[in-house]
Amino acid sequence: MPSFDISRSRFRLADEHVIVLCALATGNEVADELAAAQKELFDCGLVDEDGKLSAALLPLMETILAPGVVISLEAAGRQGKLHHGMLIGTDHVVAHEAWPGVTEAEYSLLEPKTLVWKLSDMVNLQRSQRSPAGPDTLPSVVETTIGTVEAGLAVLEGGGLVRSADDEREAIRQALMTGGNLGEPALTLVADLISELRSSWRLTSAWRTHHEGQDAAETRGFAVWDCGPLGYWLRELPAEPVAEDRITPASTFRLVRVEAKTIWTRITGLLPDAGELRDAAAGQPRQG
Repeated sequence: MPSFDISRSRFRLADEHVIVLCALATGNEVADELAAAQKELFDCGLVDEDGKLSAALLPLMETILAPGVVISLEAAGRQGKLHHGMLIGTDHVVAHEAWPGVTEAEYSLLEPKTLVWKLSDMVNLQRSQRSPAGPDTLPSVVETTIGTVEAGLAVLEGGGLVRSADDEREAIRQALMTGGNLGEPALTLVADLISELRSSWRLTSAWRTHHEGQDAAETRGFAVWDCGPLGYWLRELPAEPVAEDRITPASTFRLVRVEAKTIWTRITGLLPDAGELRDAAAGQPRQG
């Protein structure tokens, strides 16, 4: 069920609720299959019987309908995949965050100056807690293939949360040996990284721009493995944004160990500069 917290300008909405609100906000008919979602919005007080939106929704909907910059966060972990993100409009910034096993996401209005902090919180960026051996003793680069890594990750998808850590690590090691030709010490390292993997995530941003007299789209992105006590690993290959149709099991997969401050810098680099941000939020491509 949708709900809202007016004191903090936040709303819990499923995808179908957002679709209904967009239709109502733009004067379009709501599809018959979304009638139940519209009734839920009415029942919680976000729309009235005539389909008029609550005034509390107006900043949110203005931004959703006309974002200047769209930032997407796709995160994968033991509880499945989650999709978060941020929409930057002319006057407002909206963040949306999913929750495992729940259809509704939380949409909230942000102070623009807190953008980087909010994105960092979404990926749980923090100083890594070091293992007894310490990440400094690990190689700083690991390279293999997409197929090999996917074979190891498949163990997490099929193992649930009840397998012992030792059994899981051995199963991952066997899958890596079967799925590729990793030798030592890379084999042990990749097995350890997958076993300790808290989440793998990719952040991308996109906005309209102007290039050589033509409207264009600017896109930026990067991907990270958060391996808990083994630290953060930047995925250099395949590089973001990934062209999915060009990725095969034989494609190179490369991770590079980085510090939290490097990820902070990368997050900051996702955003347009001041002029680009102003023009993108206003929906007017910058001349250049």
